[in-house]
Amino acid sequence: MKDKYPAAQLVPFDAGWADRYACVAAELTAALGPQWDIEHVGSTAVLGLLAKPVVDVALRLPEGQHLSEWHGVLTEAGWTTPIAVGEHWGTFLLSGSVRAAIGHVFTTDDWPTADVRLFADWLRTHERDRDRYANLKSSLVDKGIWGSEYTAAKGRLVREIVNCARASRGLPPVGPL
Repeated sequence: MKDKYPAAQLVPFDAGWADRYACVAAELTAALGPQWDIEHVGSTAVLGLLAKPVVDVALRLPEGQHLSEWHGVLTEAGWTTPIAVGEHWGTFLLSGSVRAAIGHVFTTDDWPTADVRLFADWLRTHERDRDRYANLKSSLVDKGIWGSEYTAAKGRLVREIVNCARASRGLPPVGPL
C-alpha cells in the first residue's frame, strides 16, 4: 500500500511538534550515530505556522559517506529506503501507511545551502512571509487542492521565499522548483 499523509490535511501550530521532533531526532541519532547532523525543518518547525501533522527533518550524511551504506540502518530503524527527491533524497517514517515523519537527506557539500533548511530558517524570522505562506496553504486546501497539485501550487511562493533566504546569505537564486 502506498504511504499517505494523515487525514488531517492542515492543522494549527502545535507546541508538541518540537517534542515529536526531539523523539524522532533521538531515535535517528541512536540508529545512525552522532556523526549525522539532524535538524527540524518544514512547517512544524516554524512557530505559529499551520502544517500537515508530519515532522520534517533534514539529515546530513557524514563526510565521505554514501547514502547506500545507510539504507539497511534506516530501514531497521523503521524508515523507508531513501528515494531521489529533486536534488536530495527522501525517506519516510510510517505509522501504518501514514507518514509520521519525512527525512530529507543531504550530502556534506549540499547541507549549508539546502533549500528546506533555508526556507524554514527564513520563515522563523520573517512573520510576513510566514503568514503569506500560511494563507496560501489554507486557500489551497479550502479550494480542495491537495497532494501533488498542492505542492505544485505552492512552488512559486516557496521559490520566492527561498530566493530571499539565499540572497540574504549571498547565494545565487534557484530556478523553478
